[in-house]
Parts: sequence; structure tokens; C-alpha cells
Amino acid sequence: MITQNPAVDDYMADGCGRCDKVGTPECKVNTWREGLVALRKVVLDTPLTEERKWGSPCYTYNGQNVVMIGAFKANYVLSFMKGALLKDEHRLLVAPGENTQSGRVIRFTDAERVVELATVLKAYVLEAIEIEKAGLRVDFKTAADYVVPIELQRAMDSDSALRDAFAALTPGRQRSYYLHIGGAKQAKTREARVDKCRNKIFDGKGFNEY
Repeated sequence: MITQNPAVDDYMADGCGRCDKVGTPECKVNTWREGLVALRKVVLDTPLTEERKWGSPCYTYNGQNVVMIGAFKANYVLSFMKGALLKDEHRLLVAPGENTQSGRVIRFTDAERVVELATVLKAYVLEAIEIEKAGLRVDFKTAADYVVPIELQRAMDSDSALRDAFAALTPGRQRSYYLHIGGAKQAKTREARVDKCRNKIFDGKGFNEY
């Protein structure tokens, strides 16, 4: 059984403190408090260490983040840092974002489901601990593993300055453009995205940077 961390007690009482709704009825933690408390109870019954990071409950093994609990407007989650490596026999895990490679979450909208799944959830957490003990790592895709959108390639072939600026970007920044530009279904839209991204590329920024 994990020793309860007073900082997480504060989270359960008042929220994460990352917005001006902390301690109010509008706080997302207040909305889902019963379910969050139930999730915490499940994770406390494991060998992890309870901490508070980025305002939210975080559970670690030998200093490495394994799972987190979080509250959002539409739901609350149990988040697994290396969820992609879990067997997920009950098909509970989903990627929090379309391009998320490692993390997986289980979403909830009522406390009853947490109680019903308590044994399964604990088994998932214990499996995540074993993954961390074994030193397993997610095999992340690199920028070289992504297909370069033809519209971007054409632009770089006809503009050596753009090509050099793109080559100077970090792999993560290059990947952000592959995903953004290549995510458009129509060629005209992809071409327009290339044009709009030129200045950011020359500034050495990724698509999501400002």
C-alpha cells in the first residue's frame, strides 16, 4: 500500500491549481471527485510512489513516471506512460491523441465503472510496473519513418533555402510538418499548408510552436 501524499490530498480537495477555477464548483476535479478518489484507491494498492507533478497525481517507480490520474471537462482518466506496451486484454486503452506513440489512457465518466473495473485496473498498473522494472522502451518512430508529403518535397526541390532550413530542424519539428501537411486530404490544401508553414520553417520552429 502506497503512503498517501498530502499534495495529492490537496489536489482531491481543490484541484490542480492550473487555472482560476481551483477550489470552485467549476473545477474539473470537483466534477469528477468521486471517480478520481476511486482511481486513487486502486493505484494506492500497488508498490508505486505517489507524487504530484504538473499539478496532478503521478505514480512512479524508482523515479520513473508510470501512471497518472487526470481530470478533463468531458471525462477523467487513468493514464499509462508506456501504455502502448501493455497487453490490454480488456480493450480499455485508447491513445489520447491521433499521433501519440507511447501513452494510453482509460477514460471514465462515472465512479461506478471504476469500482467495477478495480481488479482489472490494478492488474494493468501492476503490468505497467513490470514493464518499467524490465526497462522496456517504446520503439518511437523517427522523422525518417514518416512519408514526406509530395507537396512539401516539391517545394523543397524548387527552393534550396527552404530545403536547407527544413534539414536544420530537429527530427521532432520535421515530424510536426509531415503530420500537419500530410494530414490534409486534398492536394490544394496540402499545398496551402506548405505555403503557410514557410515562415515557421525559416524561423526554425515546429508547426505547433509560436
